[in-house]
Amino acid sequence: MSILNKYESYLGFSQSALNIKARRVQVISENIINASTPNYRAKDINFEKILGDRINQEGSNNHSSVHAQLSSREIQASTFYRVPLSPSVDNNTVEIGVEQAKFGQATSDYQASLQFFEGKVSSLFKAIRGE
Repeated sequence: MSILNKYESYLGFSQSALNIKARRVQVISENIINASTPNYRAKDINFEKILGDRINQEGSNNHSSVHAQLSSREIQASTFYRVPLSPSVDNNTVEIGVEQAKFGQATSDYQASLQFFEGKVSSLFKAIRGE
């Protein structure tokens, strides 16, 4: 395994997690934008499902599939339509209060993942410099 592959393995999952979390923020933003669009169905992404699927794949394949890049197909497969707490007359399933709360949570999750990724990169550079 080359040194570049080792770096990609070390940083790969964090990068994929950031991509998923950024996509989730985008999906929730689209829900908020379409809050008054008739027949619009609120969507979300299940990060835990993606991670669980990856861990199960690693156990059955005996290789590091958790750290591999995530495909758009995997993200699409984990996207689901949210069921509203109270249905609307125009069949729109967006509940603005729920979406705002989800958006706040998703941006906090993204920020935490970004700080974790920055920490990994920083420690990697310190190791390279011999600090």
